[in-house]
Amino acid sequence: MTSPTVATDPVLVRVDGGLAELTLNRPASLNALDRAMVGTMADRLDDWRHDDAIRAVLVSGAGDRALCAGGDIVAIHTDALAVAGAGDAAAAASESAGFWRDEYRLNAAIAEYPKPYVAVMDGFVMGGGVGISAHASVRIVTDRTRFAMPEVGIGLVPDVGGTLLLSRIPGELGTYIALTAVQLDGADVIAAGLADHYVPADRLDDLRAALATAPVDDAVARFAVEPPPSALGAAREWIAGAFAADSVTEIVERCRALQSPEASKTADRIEGKSPTSVAVALAALRAVRADDSLRDILRREYRTSLRCLQHPDLAEGIRAQVIDKDRSPAWRPPREPSAAGVAAFLAPLAPDLELTFTDEEHAR
Repeated sequence: MTSPTVATDPVLVRVDGGLAELTLNRPASLNALDRAMVGTMADRLDDWRHDDAIRAVLVSGAGDRALCAGGDIVAIHTDALAVAGAGDAAAAASESAGFWRDEYRLNAAIAEYPKPYVAVMDGFVMGGGVGISAHASVRIVTDRTRFAMPEVGIGLVPDVGGTLLLSRIPGELGTYIALTAVQLDGADVIAAGLADHYVPADRLDDLRAALATAPVDDAVARFAVEPPPSALGAAREWIAGAFAADSVTEIVERCRALQSPEASKTADRIEGKSPTSVAVALAALRAVRADDSLRDILRREYRTSLRCLQHPDLAEGIRAQVIDKDRSPAWRPPREPSAAGVAAFLAPLAPDLELTFTDEEHAR
């Protein structure tokens, strides 16, 4: 059994009947993840994997504002300043790289979990919050859900297995989500296939109680409802055509050529993001098409994260969006990089720097 927790713990751990619960408990920071929280989640999931008394796991966020709005990007800003241009080895030795290694291993463990893993995607679900929820076997959104992969807006590239999740969405909706960093509501998340069930927020407490005594499918069926119409779903046709291009420049040109307010606004959104991050994100999404292994995709994402840590856009993007909040980043370079420059972000690391997983290490 797990050790008891107190209300101030950053992850609350509870077992109720056959239901094990993990509640991210940093509501003042929108339940942002840090490395210790990732470690707690990984350890408890490993314990419960082998506990026959545990039927299912429920993951949620404290308060009513967020499941998890991502990781501690202020700490990432500090590392980005320290290792800018210093090379892969220096980046891999940073605390941010250590966090990413643990986080990506947790993402893989969630995707491979042998028991029902129920994620309540209530409130903000962004970045790292997507990693602990969208790989779940049962994914629940609500009328308060605000989902996004906002990485390109701060000089990063979608990670936590996000390039796999987004690449699987038909009609280039995933490319649209990645390159615009747009926020989706619960109906949009269902339409994109990134969640399975829509449960009104005022029914979540009853759902939790039911999960403790009833099979997961039965409990969810009692409280799930039909989602409202999705604005994202209604835009499928024009998004499919505009975002099928293999360069950011052409995607923007196709959006402009549609001469619609929505498509023009989309082009503006893309052009406001880090040109380097947007180009690398597009390349990463296209690379996923040749590989269905989540672990291999997480390895590729780890490479792009380390390269972003060394690139000036990451520190600048976090400064502009989070620290100074002037919302006026000075991207360098201010245009889409060359194909060779993009490829360098995805290139393999030295063998001793590559992301590995625990069972692979034991097998060596």
